[in-house]
Amino acid sequence: MLLKDALALFRSAGLDGAEVIYQDDYPAAIAPSDPNSPRNAARAAADAGVPIIGLTPYTTAINSLDEAQWHGAVDEFRKCITAAHTVGARKVRVYAGSWHPGDAEHDARWGRLVDALGALATDAADAGVVLCVENHFGTMTQSAADTARLVEAVDSPAVRVLYDQANLTFTHDENWREAFAVQGHLIGHAHVKDLVFKDPDAPFRATDTARVKAEERAVRSRVVGDGVVPWVQILPELVRRGYDDVLTLEYEYRWHPQDLPEPAIGFRDGAAAIRRILANPAQAS
Repeated sequence: MLLKDALALFRSAGLDGAEVIYQDDYPAAIAPSDPNSPRNAARAAADAGVPIIGLTPYTTAINSLDEAQWHGAVDEFRKCITAAHTVGARKVRVYAGSWHPGDAEHDARWGRLVDALGALATDAADAGVVLCVENHFGTMTQSAADTARLVEAVDSPAVRVLYDQANLTFTHDENWREAFAVQGHLIGHAHVKDLVFKDPDAPFRATDTARVKAEERAVRSRVVGDGVVPWVQILPELVRRGYDDVLTLEYEYRWHPQDLPEPAIGFRDGAAAIRRILANPAQAS
């Protein structure tokens, strides 16, 4: 599926916008290696009537201790910020470097991460873009507490938290009340997805950053509203705290197609569930 086809699918499913992958070798994406790709994406979005609200790069070396790798990753992020400006996107997802249990030199890598985001914050502010650091395994901000600590260390309105309660749930980090307590005042974007546990007592493990391998998974993906994440409580609380911006319906069919219905169905049903919750916040009580 090409990007234009994905945008048409989003429109037919009743979505209001798109968060688009920024990665080479994936057809429904903006390609970093192709200088024409952002302009082509902007035209495709205009033709589909589906604005691109955010970009999702997969860069992880912004905490590297290798100078060449670090500078290369920062430069790739700068290109992504420029691409976001070209397509009219206001948000760029950030992986907070690469970090897995057993990795060494945490403090040094954390310092490189803060330096990278501090430098990129200026570019983002100039482009009208917010860098949104995700609660994400395989990075230095798996937990809500660490995500908040990083954003506060960078200390720029152009760097905020990307709240992902499903990630926090399957990694056995903060529940939604705990997550709001430590990072609720810093949220600049949110991903909404759902899951059920195969084994809720299994310890979390993941050797990759972008996805959990099939043999490591203790959960199954579900359409929003069909899983264990309490969005009926979370979304009204997000609004109560002043969040009045887009939500990305994150549909992991790319990684786990065996768990989910076809995207045309899953996007439609997930979006309908989110709209029902937002239209009836009293049900959260």
